Amino acid sequence: MRKILALAAVLAVLSPVVRADSYEIDASHSQVGFRIKHLVGKVPGRFTKFAGTVEFTPAKPEAWKVVATIDPASINTDNEKRDGHLKSADFFDVAKFPEMTFKSTKVAGVKGDSAKLHGELTMHGVTKPVVLDLELGGTTKDPWGNTRAGFTATGTINRKDFGIVWNKALDTGGLMLGDEVAISLDIEAVLKAPAKK
Repeated sequence: MRKILALAAVLAVLSPVVRADSYEIDASHSQVGFRIKHLVGKVPGRFTKFAGTVEFTPAKPEAWKVVATIDPASINTDNEKRDGHLKSADFFDVAKFPEMTFKSTKVAGVKGDSAKLHGELTMHGVTKPVVLDLELGGTTKDPWGNTRAGFTATGTINRKDFGIVWNKALDTGGLMLGDEVAISLDIEAVLKAPAKK
């Protein structure tokens, strides 16, 4: 047993730890949006309060990580009455569940500027795995000397998987709302800490 522990310790020392640059999400130049079916159309919405970090170095996809939080009470569908209903216990129940989180678990299928971002989404008190299509927007220096990185992530979740089940039957048959929610994240982040060599 001692030999096994000693070998594990040696391997831990010898194995290189892959680190990536740390970026902070710039909420003023980012958007967390969604779209859901309503009757015969689709209604868009967004969350206006969110924060997070992105660990990212282009040549090191094995080190890419994302941790983000969203305030569900910041939901905005450009309709005050509807937003109030969405904040209620029928939907997000923001009084009971004041935060949503996303934590990545891995990045796979990297091909050029696209990849699959795997992670765990916690919403309405329920945590489920999700996979998002990730598009890299590149990195650049802004006019003030900051390094910025851009990302777009899209995907679809089923709201019922997270216990958000409210709906209304129509006199003509069918339901008022769809179950699938399309997610669209447009993120710009600012470099805070370069990876240590």
